[in-house]
Amino acid sequence: MDRHDVQALSERIDVLLDEVQRRAEPEITLKVEELVRAVLSLHGAALDQLLDLLSHEQVQQLVEDDLVAGMLLLHDLHPDDVATRIQHALDSVRPYLGSHAGGIDYLGLDDDGVVHLRLQGSCDGCPGSTATVRLTVENAVLDAAPEAVAVDVAGMVETQQTLLTIQPFRPHRDGWHQLDLATPPGQVQHLTVAALDVLVANLAGTFFAYRNNCPVCSSALHHGMLDDDRLTCPRCTAAYDVRLAGRALAPEGAPPLEALPLLPEGSGWKVAIPGVQPA
Repeated sequence: MDRHDVQALSERIDVLLDEVQRRAEPEITLKVEELVRAVLSLHGAALDQLLDLLSHEQVQQLVEDDLVAGMLLLHDLHPDDVATRIQHALDSVRPYLGSHAGGIDYLGLDDDGVVHLRLQGSCDGCPGSTATVRLTVENAVLDAAPEAVAVDVAGMVETQQTLLTIQPFRPHRDGWHQLDLATPPGQVQHLTVAALDVLVANLAGTFFAYRNNCPVCSSALHHGMLDDDRLTCPRCTAAYDVRLAGRALAPEGAPPLEALPLLPEGSGWKVAIPGVQPA
C-alpha cells in the first residue's frame, strides 16, 4: 500500500464516520464510536508490545517511515517527545528556507497547542518568500506534531506586519503535489503540476521551485541560461537570483520570480501549488 492509498483510506474512514454521525440513530452512533475505540485500543496494545521487543535503534529506524510514525503518534507511542520531533522537522526544512530566511528557532509549545517559532533574518522585499516560509514550516511542523493546532512565527518581515500566524491545522491541506525530479546539478527542469508550469533548478544538490514564467515579459524560463545562481530569461534577458528567492538582478526594480515551496518526501518530492487541490 503506497502513500496515496493510505491517504485515500484515511479519508474514507473520516467520510464513513461522518455519515454514521449524520444518519444513524444516536444509540447506533454510540456503538460505532465504542467499536472504533476498542479496535484502536487493541491495535495500540499490540504496537506497545511490539516496541518492547525491539531495540532503540530498530524503533528509530521504524519511525522514519511516515505511516509507522503516524500510527505511533496516534497511540501516543512515538519514542520522541514533541520538542524533538519539531526540531527534526525544522532541521529537514532548513536547507529549503535558506533563500528565504536565516535560521529558525523552536521556542516551545504552549498550553493552547500553538507552536512558537522565531526566524533569524528575513528575505525583505521578496513577495514570494512569505508564502514559501508559511507553507513549508506549517507542513513540516504539523506533520511532526499533530497535537499542535497552529504555528506562530515571529520575525517574519511583511508590509505592516511583523508576526505571522499560521491558521489552525486542516487535516487535508490544499496545494501539495508529489513529483519526481531528475534535474542534474547546474540545470533546470520544466514540469507541469496541477496545470501550472513549474521550473525547478538544481544548485549543487539543493532544489528550488518557481512558476515558470518571467515576471518582466511572461516568457517561459526553462530555456534560459542558468549560470551559478543567476537565471537569465531567453527573451528579454532579465536576470534572477535563483538561490535568493528569485530576486531580480536586472533590470533594476523588476519583480522577483514567484517561489513555490518544495520539500523532500520519502524518496521523492512534493511542491505546493497555492489554491489548487492535490490530485
